[in-house]
Amino acid sequence: MTATTTTAAPVIPDDAARLRDSVDFVREQDATTLLPLLLPGLDAVELRAVVDRCRFSHAALLVFPRAPQDLRALLAGCGLATDVPARPSVVVRDRLAARHRRTAAELDVQILRPPVTGTDGATRTVELFTLTVPPGSELTRVAEQERAREHEAHLAFEVATPDPLVLRGMCALFARHGARADGGGYNPHEDGTVFYFTAPAGAKAGYRRMELYAPGDHRDVLAAHLAEHRSRESAETLLRLMTGAWTTQALAVFAELRVPDAMDTEAGISAEALARSVGADPESLTTLLRYLAMLDVVASDRDGFRLTGLGALLRADGPESVRPLALMYGGPFYRSFGALGHTVRTGEAGFDHLFGENHFDHFARHPELADLFDRAMAAGARMFEPLTAHPVITAAAGRPEPATVVDVAGGNGALLGRLLTAHPGLHGVLLERPHVVEAARRSLEAAGCGERCTYRAGDFAAVPPGGDVYLLSRILHDWDDERCREILRHCARAMPAGADLLIVERVLPADDSVSLATAWDLHMRCNVGGRERRADHYGRLLADAGLVLVGSAPLPLEGSVLHARKAAAVPAPTRAAAYGRSAGVAVPGVTRPDS
Repeated sequence: MTATTTTAAPVIPDDAARLRDSVDFVREQDATTLLPLLLPGLDAVELRAVVDRCRFSHAALLVFPRAPQDLRALLAGCGLATDVPARPSVVVRDRLAARHRRTAAELDVQILRPPVTGTDGATRTVELFTLTVPPGSELTRVAEQERAREHEAHLAFEVATPDPLVLRGMCALFARHGARADGGGYNPHEDGTVFYFTAPAGAKAGYRRMELYAPGDHRDVLAAHLAEHRSRESAETLLRLMTGAWTTQALAVFAELRVPDAMDTEAGISAEALARSVGADPESLTTLLRYLAMLDVVASDRDGFRLTGLGALLRADGPESVRPLALMYGGPFYRSFGALGHTVRTGEAGFDHLFGENHFDHFARHPELADLFDRAMAAGARMFEPLTAHPVITAAAGRPEPATVVDVAGGNGALLGRLLTAHPGLHGVLLERPHVVEAARRSLEAAGCGERCTYRAGDFAAVPPGGDVYLLSRILHDWDDERCREILRHCARAMPAGADLLIVERVLPADDSVSLATAWDLHMRCNVGGRERRADHYGRLLADAGLVLVGSAPLPLEGSVLHARKAAAVPAPTRAAAYGRSAGVAVPGVTRPDS
């Protein structure tokens, strides 16, 4: 029998314990004892040269008081002065913003330096960075991660005579002994320049980062230091990008084994207990959980691992579960994305190349995949939330006679069910492939909408006539332009003169700015053979079918809803306004219909 070892998760001390440890460290250390621990291999001559030019000035710590009075109590509890002035910390603020993808304006990071008298009689400080995080703040997760990982904890040495030659020489000496450039900056509030380093792998001081502090403006020397940091950081960034597939699979396996369902968001559980619960190897599961902790999907505490709010979205029974998406992107679409090269070379779908048929036909022949696909589509239903209040829907719901909403290729009825539930006066018609209709019927009946819904089995040529509102939700991006024109013409033929068409898609930005739609464009081309489009592109497709784009509005998850009507039903000024919006041109004097 193979013995297993229990792996305890690290205990994360609170701010008071962390600050007390820092005060004790500063009181007991000096440059002569610290530098050999930080830079193993430093010989006696080098040590003397460095000690003659700099002194150990402080240990740094980032804390997160709930309010200003909590900070004063924290200082007093550790025997530190409470009246030390605070100044803005530009360098740490910018590092936090970059690390957590926040704007600098959200992070009011202050710096203060309460004095500490060393056992040798020298006066040093604890450099305290503070970011106030009230209870319930959205910055709570930032605080948790920073306490666990101590990104800003470091030891600092102040250069006594910081001329450029001395600074360059000390940076070179640090690098020669394994320290790596790790950023820095000039702080105009105190007229000082900071050079950060990552300590060598063999450092024994208990700190991973070091700082050289030079009074005055030394941005000329800093520029070379930052260039070295950016060069190394670029390689590391590219490496993280290249290993993105590991993240996809880690999330998919986490969901497939139902690990989130065996975890709690409040209390931790050991990896060994989790492994027994889900039928996994304890050591391998521990490694997976450590990896997911880096992504904030789980967190470690004294009892093991607990689920974060982010990880809870992967539970099977959660109200906003995205587990089916994780299984889809980590399953069939993961395999077919490996054929992206074929798509780029030929323009053909990688899925078709790998499986020998398009994904609709493939899923129809594999019911378990068809069910997963429908559940994955429904998992993105948060995009639909504002549609219940869309002017077209509310106008239809307010008519004296019951209005009919036709959901073309409506999947399992998630969108139609949402609309019918919100507006009891509406009736629905769902058109889908035969093997999907029954699943939609069960879903809508479970939602209490079954009696107000009619089901039609068929393809796009069978769009039912006579509806008041027609829906095409995430349909057109599955197809090339010619097929889209065909689908839109089927809708136009079925639509009465006054009917409305709502199209839900991710729309590519006109200025090529960063957007989820750009990523989905690559996904659609490789896995489905479709594509995402800009608003003016949709406008041209609609025009070819005798329809006019008359409005658009944003949706969650970077979606959009486009509103179209038959050309004959749209006044000329509105058509002009619609053309201007879709082409990115301002049209004076015409308001947006859907605003």
